[in-house]
Amino acid sequence: MSKHYKKIIDMISFRTLLIVVLLFTGLLQFLLMLGNVRGTTYDIQAFQLAPETIRAVKTVEDTLKTEQDRDNAENNVEPVYVFNKETAEHRVALANSIFEIISDFRKEIKSDKITETQVGQLRNKLKEITDSQSQLVFTNSQLHSLLTVQDSAIYNATKVLTDLIETILSEPIRVEEVTLKRNEIESKIRQSTNIDENILNAVIVIGRAAVVETEMLDEEKTKELIHQAREEVEPTRILQGQIIVSEGELVNREVYRQLELLGLLNNDTTVKPVIGLAILVILQMSFMFILFERSKVELEKRRNTVFVTAIVYSMSIVVMKILSQLIDQFDETITFLYPTALATMLVRLLANEKAAALVTVLTAASAGIMFHEGYAAVLQMDIALYIIFGGLASIYFMRNIEKRSDLLKACGVVSIVNILFIAFYLLMSQSDYGLSELVFYGVAGITSGMLSGALTMGLLPFFESAFGILSTMKLIELSNPNHPLLKKLLTETPGTYHHSVMVANLAEAACEAIGADGLLARVGCYYHDLGKTKRPAFFIENQMSGINPHDSLPPERSAEIIIAHTTDGANLLRQYKMPKEIIDIALQHHGTSTLKYFLHKAKEEGREIDEKVFSYPGPKPQTKEAAVISIADSVEAAVRSMKQPNAEKIQKLVHSIIQGRVQEHQFDECDVSLRELKKIEKVLCETLNGIFHSRIEYPKDEK
Repeated sequence: MSKHYKKIIDMISFRTLLIVVLLFTGLLQFLLMLGNVRGTTYDIQAFQLAPETIRAVKTVEDTLKTEQDRDNAENNVEPVYVFNKETAEHRVALANSIFEIISDFRKEIKSDKITETQVGQLRNKLKEITDSQSQLVFTNSQLHSLLTVQDSAIYNATKVLTDLIETILSEPIRVEEVTLKRNEIESKIRQSTNIDENILNAVIVIGRAAVVETEMLDEEKTKELIHQAREEVEPTRILQGQIIVSEGELVNREVYRQLELLGLLNNDTTVKPVIGLAILVILQMSFMFILFERSKVELEKRRNTVFVTAIVYSMSIVVMKILSQLIDQFDETITFLYPTALATMLVRLLANEKAAALVTVLTAASAGIMFHEGYAAVLQMDIALYIIFGGLASIYFMRNIEKRSDLLKACGVVSIVNILFIAFYLLMSQSDYGLSELVFYGVAGITSGMLSGALTMGLLPFFESAFGILSTMKLIELSNPNHPLLKKLLTETPGTYHHSVMVANLAEAACEAIGADGLLARVGCYYHDLGKTKRPAFFIENQMSGINPHDSLPPERSAEIIIAHTTDGANLLRQYKMPKEIIDIALQHHGTSTLKYFLHKAKEEGREIDEKVFSYPGPKPQTKEAAVISIADSVEAAVRSMKQPNAEKIQKLVHSIIQGRVQEHQFDECDVSLRELKKIEKVLCETLNGIFHSRIEYPKDEK
């Protein structure tokens, strides 16, 4: 990133920058995906000829047809009736009760001549029964006849009528059959020779009133059957790919209704999918905002992470758009060629694991929309899951990348995961596939994984150069012993080279213990003392002849030479355009500490001295990695000069060095905590004990 643009960006607050970047990213995504949610529509009117063959672009339920089928199923349900055997007994008892009342009243009458008053009295006696039975209506003449006939006539009529009622009501009679059965009992009464003609009409009234329905409609069970019948009707669906109308055919009302239902008519265009897409994009950008806003890394790294993530994500959307335009040209599902782990790998290497995981999910969701082929579901879930599985596999297997071959291994794992997912997809689709199709899908899964790695390797240097990002792959590249600066260090200062390797082992272990970047610490250690190549002989680890040039120099000059190795190293690193993080480690690994040996030597000479002359210019360590390296550098040199080191001596020495740095306030400008310093001390002691362990003294051979 050029200095001009960097100055402009530095003037903008991080939140404002984040909002602007995400707005542009979201707008680009929305515009690219808009065509994928709108679909194709036709300008067709009813009773016109179809200009082309129109197929359903999605599977939808035809609710009108479904409702018609359910209504037909309901109409075909037979009502449930329940036969009541007790009805016959009740109606026979009713007839008997009427004749008993008449017989009892006849016994109460003492005169032979029946008056109208007596008829009225009988009517009152029967009132409770007649009021409850709408069909039971007697005329005065019928009641008069019932009071004047002989007792035998009443007895015969009772017996004949109750037998007829019991016989007719012993069979199921529904409400619509009641009139027919009443006519039947009337006919049988008239045909009976045992009924006195004088009371025939009265008996007919009683008989017709006694006949009622014996089989009642069970409304609850009938409703259950109707509900069951309607539920059993499968919804009528218009299937994706189904031909609605062929070219040249008449668009009748039914076809027009189906086109309308599918949203294929111009006059049916809706903004709902557009609003839905806008909500999805806003949701995705909101997750990105939360991730970056809550990030605890330093400001410049956060800015780079935002730019890289936004660019990689936008690039993924563009690739999807291009691929989605080619889908119709192939019979196979070419979306499986999409490099599932490309965005994930780039963001993982250039930013961090959390951002990579989020980009994986967001890319998968976007792919589900862009590769949507018109199924009833909102997302094309097969491609969405394909990207999620491939992306997550790459994240998991890229956690411990130490060389470029590890990236190739991750690509191989992604390819295997891709093939396994495609196998799942083919098996779940329950379709028959030919050998050529199976080969295509297998090659597609492998190609997707390999493309992810190849494109990542190809694009990585551009991002590193554009944003000055020190990625894992860049660190691996810098750790190569064939690097010109490391060759220079080895050939010109072999002692310093060995010291740097030892410090690298210590620093890496300590950084990993506190969650810092162990690889950055290792590589930083390789280059931290590069400035010593300018005057190798002035540093004790490179003095092979036993001659120390400092013995003939004033303390101030010696201090100047020793102190200069930090700035000399930084200048040399800048000449080779090394990453800023490596240069910072070279400048910061001594902080503003004092060269106590030469300061003490100057004091012994009795001259007035300026202590600043004997202090490193700094700055103090700004990161955890720089703080760990500053400790490891001093500890390694001190332990190496120790005679007969053991665990107790090493522990005391490491503790005193760390405490000295704390008391000198060397860690005030980095976020290393006291708890982390305790962990660093423990790991350094364990590692040093392993390096400088006591050796067994073997007995000498006795002669």
